[in-house]
Amino acid sequence: MMFNRPRPIDVTSRLWRVNETQPDVSGDGPIALLRALIALGRRHSLSLAVCIGAGLLFAAIYAYSLPPTYKATATLLLEPRQSAVSGGEFGAQQILDLNRADSELQTIKSERLLSAVFGALDLGKNPELGPQKPGLTGSLLGGIRSILGSGDGGGTERSASADGGADQQLLNEADHAAFLNFTKRLSARRVGQSFVIEIEYSSSDPTLPARVANATVSGYIYQTVAFKEQTARAGTEALQGRLDSLATQVEAAREAMHEGSLPSIATPDADARIIGAALPPLGPAAPRKSLIIALGGIVGLLCGIAVVVGHLALDRRVHSAKELARELEIMCLGSIPYVPGAEGVPPHIITPEQHRFVAAIRDLRTSIEIACTSLRNETSIVIAVVGWAPGAGVSTLCDGLAQLISGSGRQVTLFKAEEGADASASNDDRRTPAMSLAGAAFAGLQPEQLFFEEVGGVAVLPIHSRDADANLFTDFRNPRVRRIVEAARARGDVLLDLPPLRHSMDALALASYADAVLVMARVGQTTFEEVSESMQLLRRAGANVIGAVVNRT
Repeated sequence: MMFNRPRPIDVTSRLWRVNETQPDVSGDGPIALLRALIALGRRHSLSLAVCIGAGLLFAAIYAYSLPPTYKATATLLLEPRQSAVSGGEFGAQQILDLNRADSELQTIKSERLLSAVFGALDLGKNPELGPQKPGLTGSLLGGIRSILGSGDGGGTERSASADGGADQQLLNEADHAAFLNFTKRLSARRVGQSFVIEIEYSSSDPTLPARVANATVSGYIYQTVAFKEQTARAGTEALQGRLDSLATQVEAAREAMHEGSLPSIATPDADARIIGAALPPLGPAAPRKSLIIALGGIVGLLCGIAVVVGHLALDRRVHSAKELARELEIMCLGSIPYVPGAEGVPPHIITPEQHRFVAAIRDLRTSIEIACTSLRNETSIVIAVVGWAPGAGVSTLCDGLAQLISGSGRQVTLFKAEEGADASASNDDRRTPAMSLAGAAFAGLQPEQLFFEEVGGVAVLPIHSRDADANLFTDFRNPRVRRIVEAARARGDVLLDLPPLRHSMDALALASYADAVLVMARVGQTTFEEVSESMQLLRRAGANVIGAVVNRT
């Protein structure tokens, strides 16, 4: 029977304490981080889109401004052949290893072979290999050098021979620069560890790369066969047929090198076999515009992320209730949406925006009631709302709360702050001291002597007076002010629309009379530091701060 009797849960359970509040870990982990990043991307979607668009635009302009580059590749297989010696006998076949393959590759890259190809194709007159026009930086440096060198004396005359020597030197320098540009555009490499050599040339002329690549192959064959011809002619008993065959191969290779093509006949005495001729390219190999544009988009995205990170690091303004609660670890009791022209609860709700506005104020009233459950007695409570700077929307919120509380059947008294009242007052238009809280305290009036203005069923009394002397000399910590607030509490709930904390300390003095104080933060205007400083000042003054409210979300 003992098993049928339920017992209270043992708080010393080692597995899981069901009756204790468990820590909330839903805000941690990769999923929470992903959600935060998505929310951050949505909030800064415009900045990211602008940066990505700018990156794509600049990359596209850069890609289409680059001249097209065409490439052609000729393929050569190193294949040593048996060479004939005197008397018609054949010598032993040459052995080809990796070291010799590297040696042949260096032979193709040698200045002797490349200069022969350069001269055979008459590339010294090619404009793309000649001196290029200097860019902006080069032009500026050249202008500075010309200005600095203009001070040299010009009275001496140079002779014709000196001029000719200078012209010849410039011509030689131009040819040397063109040859260097030619060698930079030509590349020869082995395919892996094989005996296949690829010879590639790049140029802005679509017909030139194939001619240069084929001419380089022909030049290599020409040098190889010419060397064998010279060796055969050096023999004491060289056969005339052998010499004629070598001479034919040499002439064919030489003509092919000058024409930028491959030999028209077979060259069996060459130590290489052509396995791929360089063909004119069908399209430019560079620049790769799509890759450049994609890279520009990625760079734009990274720049956008950097802008967002910098904005987050420098922008300390409040943007949402969740962000405020997470940053300062405080409770946000409400988030009021922005409705243009809203000055409180409208008498007739027409638009969906007005409905959301009123619903948000109603939810805030419920949150305040829940937070003040232990504070509310049988009579009423005093609620104060304060902001750091003007324009936070404190008056609009207090008007809306007062109208909703009054509409629920409770009497409400609203002490309303009027910013700049004494500055706009004239000598002929001033309220009597009895028409404001400061004036009543300054004149020593009793609560029953005050006159409250009825606005929509709410008793309204301004906090500051039109009399500048009353505002300057009134002490809101005076027991007279407390008696006025307590008298209003005896009639019903009290709302204190406090002036901004940044301008005066009157808000601190009045906030100490409230049972609950709310700090108002406006989206895009109030910073986290201002909310934190407001709470610190209020708590030091003895005010009971129950949370914050975010306006204009």
